[in-house]
Amino acid sequence: MSLVVVGSIALDTVETPFGSITDGLGGTAVYFSMAASLFAKVSLVGVVGEDFAQQHRQLLESRHVDLSGLATWPGRTFRWHGTYDYDLSVAHTLDTQLNVFAEFKPSLPETYREAQFVFLGNIDPELQLTVLEQIRRPKFTLLDTMNFWIEGKRDKLTEAIERVHAVTMNEAEIREYTQNYSLTAAARQIMALGPKVVLIKRGEYGSVMVTRDGAFLAPAFLLEEVRDPTGAGDSFAGGFMGFLARAGRVEVSLLKQAIVHGGVVASFTVEDFSVNRLARVTHDELNHRYAEFQRMTYFEPLA
Repeated sequence: MSLVVVGSIALDTVETPFGSITDGLGGTAVYFSMAASLFAKVSLVGVVGEDFAQQHRQLLESRHVDLSGLATWPGRTFRWHGTYDYDLSVAHTLDTQLNVFAEFKPSLPETYREAQFVFLGNIDPELQLTVLEQIRRPKFTLLDTMNFWIEGKRDKLTEAIERVHAVTMNEAEIREYTQNYSLTAAARQIMALGPKVVLIKRGEYGSVMVTRDGAFLAPAFLLEEVRDPTGAGDSFAGGFMGFLARAGRVEVSLLKQAIVHGGVVASFTVEDFSVNRLARVTHDELNHRYAEFQRMTYFEPLA
């Protein structure tokens, strides 16, 4: 099934206690596409500058990511420079250069407008609304956001939330938006606005999914090595949406498998900088890690 992602494409400079990278390929749309393409074909909508290397395009195209919606404008590509200390759940931003992304106005190619699965990356909610107006008959739309939009454009964000099937936020964001500490209660407040699914990202502790059928908890996969957490949340969303797009339908049992696949894919992302590890993931590795996840989380029912 067709899958569209709208979001940022960036060149990231990242430093962690375990290494660093300069101008590594990153951004919401990139991490999402690299993850989702493990399951389904992805159509990307975004903007880059004239400095965006051909090798980056070739990498995305080698993963069957359709770049018809990728615009190239005069100027420089969006750049982010951040550091992490040993608490890898907190990024410290040193520099943000929006460059061409500052004027980004999503315009979907005609062939994208029939997409059945759509991911609205963490961008201005007004832009998310313009995308929703261009999509004709989506089967499942997932919206991501952050505290900047919660604090600065709450009304427009609420309007966008009311028009999607699912929302994803981290713990701090959903608590701030709903002003409710309980994650399940906060999720139900969001579902009262219209969405049927709420995904709560909990970093190294995994994720929580809340639907009208109840809550589902998925711990994070235990890793031997973690080098860079950048893009983990977007990779999680990519694995989740990619799996659903491959299935072509949305039901509770598939949503549970999708959230686990999202966590499994994200576990590969953090093992290296940029999309380096995602670019090397094989389907055998993916299936093996999914089976390991099952083994680690299974327990016998009471007699």
